Amino acid sequence: MTQPLQLETPRLTLRRWQEADREPFAEMNSDPVVMHYFEAPFTRQQSDEAIDRYLAAFDRDGFSFFAATLRDTGAFAGTIGLQIMRFAIPNLSQPAVEIGWRLTQSAQGKGLATEGAQTVVDFAFNQLRLNEVVAITALPNRASRHVMEKLGMTHRPELDFDHPRVPAGHQYQRHTLYSLRNPNSSEVSCSVPS
Repeated sequence: MTQPLQLETPRLTLRRWQEADREPFAEMNSDPVVMHYFEAPFTRQQSDEAIDRYLAAFDRDGFSFFAATLRDTGAFAGTIGLQIMRFAIPNLSQPAVEIGWRLTQSAQGKGLATEGAQTVVDFAFNQLRLNEVVAITALPNRASRHVMEKLGMTHRPELDFDHPRVPAGHQYQRHTLYSLRNPNSSEVSCSVPS
């Protein structure tokens, strides 16, 4: 029997979701500070559906968003990981693989998003052999964009887009995109392992 996929950073464990993660994940997703750049905080149902989607993606694709916990205490810190984008962005090669992160208030401002995301980038390029990963966020979200820049991602303003899941006219409908190419790849677009 193979071991479940798990990644370690100096301060984080990134692992598959467990039932015990549902409560702290829902708590984080209902926090208006954490969810500031979203259309609205998540309901418990939306939060549970996200975990169900992540678990299905692990089985289908071999990767997804991980539950992130602090190594020293085991406390839930948020989610960091990869997913095949659930919608097409105009002029972006498909299928695109998105890297993303969302941390609890208490885990923010400590470099944990960058630390975890760098480990996920290494996993994406060295183990999954992806050619490229992209990241998206609402245009004003400087904190998330700062993480993208620290990862060495390139801002692609020509690919800015209106997020299809955010209502027209909402202040955070306009999103921006950053990308990072695998330095070991000669391909021109994202590729997803079959």
